[in-house]
Amino acid sequence: MSGLLALLDDVAGIAKIAAASVDDISAHAAKAGSKAAGVVIDDAAVTPKYVHGFEAARELPIIWRIARGSVFNKLVILLPAALLMAAFAPWLVPPLLVMGGSYLCFEGAEKILHVLMPHDDHSGGPDGSHDIGDPAHLEEQRVKGAIKTDFILSAEIMTLALSTIESGEVWIQAVVLALVGLGITALVYGAVAVIVKMDDVGLWLTRVGRLGVTRALGRGIVKGMPWVMKLLSTVGTVAMLWVGGSIIVHSLAQMGWHLPEETIHHAAEAVAHLVGPELEGAALWTTTATIDGVLGLIWGVVLVPVVTKLVMPLFAGKKAAH
Repeated sequence: MSGLLALLDDVAGIAKIAAASVDDISAHAAKAGSKAAGVVIDDAAVTPKYVHGFEAARELPIIWRIARGSVFNKLVILLPAALLMAAFAPWLVPPLLVMGGSYLCFEGAEKILHVLMPHDDHSGGPDGSHDIGDPAHLEEQRVKGAIKTDFILSAEIMTLALSTIESGEVWIQAVVLALVGLGITALVYGAVAVIVKMDDVGLWLTRVGRLGVTRALGRGIVKGMPWVMKLLSTVGTVAMLWVGGSIIVHSLAQMGWHLPEETIHHAAEAVAHLVGPELEGAALWTTTATIDGVLGLIWGVVLVPVVTKLVMPLFAGKKAAH
């Protein structure tokens, strides 16, 4: 009996440790997921464009193919790479975050410039093509283009998640990264599936609805979806600039240059003192996010000509040579 009690006590101790580990993993996953919010919003806003122009029956299969590619990117390629980097080259994380933040700033600034200057050379479809051609071939190109774009965004998400994990245990890092990767993929592509099918839902309600209210709701959904897409695109652009600027400022501080982060913090505190204690927290966050977003926009505008006039032609020339 004493041996059984001792065994039960050990089991209870193991259960407590396991529960604590689950709580720890959940906390890390929640923190890491919230840090990647800007990337997630942009991904959800951009991805529906990849199914634009296809018949309704192909929309969900295309999204499913992109989602599978996203899971492969995160779990098979990026997760092991992130763990190896954390174990053998943790100093690489801040520079990679700066690069990822710069990519977000570039994308956000390019979208704004495209709106202001619509006759941009880079206008066209999400995959860079203007020609519909063979639907099967176009679908293959769209899926490949979407998975490539997802790889960049997924790399940013996984690096961000890794930077927020405070535990040194490799298995906790692996589980947290896997949970964040799977959770964000399900969230993004589940939302995309709902978005691209809302038009069909609206049309269905207008056809089969027995009540005038139901049919009116269907017509409202159909008319409102273009505005929803515009709102998503705007929110995604703002989020990219804000998150990109924030990542760069924080990563520069980790690399030893604290001046930008400290200056922004002092400015936010000054604004918070002006509005009073009731709104102090909101003022701190709003001021910091606004300054981060403005810095992200400025840096993105600087990067646009560099990337479009130098980097892209360089890679295009190498690809043509091969």
